[in-house]
Amino acid sequence: MAANRLRPKLADALAGVLAAALVAGTASAHEVKSAKADFVAPAPGTYRLERIQLVPDGAVLDTSGKRARLDQYTHGGITLLSLMYTSCSDPAGCPMALATLQQVRRELEKRGSVATRVRLVSLSFDPKHDTPETLRAYSAGEATKRSSVPWHFLTTSSSHDLRPMLDGLGQDVRIPNDVNEAAKPNSLSHMLKVFLIDRDGWVREIYTNSFLVPQVLLNDVETLQLEERAKRH
Repeated sequence: MAANRLRPKLADALAGVLAAALVAGTASAHEVKSAKADFVAPAPGTYRLERIQLVPDGAVLDTSGKRARLDQYTHGGITLLSLMYTSCSDPAGCPMALATLQQVRRELEKRGSVATRVRLVSLSFDPKHDTPETLRAYSAGEATKRSSVPWHFLTTSSSHDLRPMLDGLGQDVRIPNDVNEAAKPNSLSHMLKVFLIDRDGWVREIYTNSFLVPQVLLNDVETLQLEERAKRH
């Protein structure tokens, strides 16, 4: 969805590098990644983030195994929701999302008031392997770290609980039919997606790996905060 919004400098930078790579026959994730440093993100408040869809609700488990509803993590504040699984080893997939969100969190912590009522949420789409205990180890303290920006790592008790949320968010995940293939790390096929959600539970932006740029996420968060401030006044 980020590509559909007016971000000319980012879009032009990525398009230029991709075109050059295609001519050379070497369009790689590394080249797209390096292109991200060549643009200046539009300033917060100079563009509008449209409502895309409401976030679906569903039953989830936190890292302590406590049952909750996804709604508790997607309302009342600005949320960056990533869909992931712990055994993903694709550098352009879940590890990239984790590293980007870590960077965004550190920057938000420095900005004081900008961090107010902002949270990060990582929801696993591999409930068979990603138990609360697995997520607790995977988060490496991010979930329990004292921070002005809380980070919640969630899973579900079954695929039955998970599926309506994935369908509602438009997240396709291919689960291998072969038992041996399914047991391998990085066996789930998916497109990386991170969702920006406003305090009312509306998705306002969807980022794929080409647009998962820390400065873009930070500016979008601040744009929503400016919008909320304008509504209050």
